[in-house]
Amino acid sequence: MIVDALILAGGRSSRLGGTAKSRLAVNGVTLLDRTIQAAVIMGVRRTVLIGDEVRDDLVTLREDPPFAGPVASIASGLRALSGDADAVLVLACDMPMIVDALPAVFSGFIGDGVIAIDRGRSQPLVILVRTSALDAAVHALPTIVDASMRSLLASLDLTEIVVPDGSTDDVDTWDDAQRLGAVR
Repeated sequence: MIVDALILAGGRSSRLGGTAKSRLAVNGVTLLDRTIQAAVIMGVRRTVLIGDEVRDDLVTLREDPPFAGPVASIASGLRALSGDADAVLVLACDMPMIVDALPAVFSGFIGDGVIAIDRGRSQPLVILVRTSALDAAVHALPTIVDASMRSLLASLDLTEIVVPDGSTDDVDTWDDAQRLGAVR
C-alpha cells in the first residue's frame, strides 16, 4: 500500500503563549522531527508539512486561508499531493510518542480507513484514510474554513483502532509539555 502523509503544524499555539509546538523537544528531538521520523519508519512515500516551518526535505506550505484550522490544512495538503497514493496518514505534530501508535494504525487499515483510540478517546488527528475517501469528504463540506474535524470525519467509515495508552498524548499547554518532557 502506498501511503503519503500530512503533518499538521500550523496552529497558533495560543495556550503555549505562541511558542511553536513543533519546535519543542523531547530527549533532544523536536516534536516535528519525532513525527516525521515516525512517518518514515512506517514507510510513507511523501510527506507534506502544513504550517510555518520550512524544510528542504519536505514539501511545506501554509493552509489557505492561514490559521483556518486542521480541515483547511488537510485540504491544502491534499492539493499538494499527487493523489495517486492508496491512503493518507494525517498527524498533528505535537504527539511525542506517536511512533508507538502507528503500527496498530497501519495494521488495522480497512474500509475508508482508521482512527486511533487512546484510552477510550478517539484522536481525529491520528488517522489513516483512503485518499479518494478523504478527498471526497473534504469536497463534501460546505466550507473548510474553521470546519471541525468531526464534520470532516462524519461521512467516512473509519474503523476505531486501539493504540497503546498515551501514545497520542499531545502538547497543548505548558502542563502537558512538562508531563511529556517537552522543552524549548
